Amino acid sequence: MSSITRILRGLLASVIGIVVIGLLATIVFTVTIFVVSTGAGLAGYEPSADYVVLAASLIVVAVILTGGFTPRLSGGRDDDSSDGFDDRTYN
Repeated sequence: MSSITRILRGLLASVIGIVVIGLLATIVFTVTIFVVSTGAGLAGYEPSADYVVLAASLIVVAVILTGGFTPRLSGGRDDDSSDGFDDRTYN
């Protein structure tokens, strides 16, 4: 019975994680749409909603992909570099 409880807890944690990530992604996308449309308005452009959504989605995808290229920020690796320079953006 304890293994079923562990499986159900893991499943519940996964579902909660998916919901939280979905909500955060929606909030970030909405803020990006606001920033893109406001920036276009300040620059004197009146883009259609299609282009605003396209630009916002490309920006969000670029941010997500860039975040995947920085695994050293988690601190899980121990490199033997003795130069004292901590480059957290390069593998």
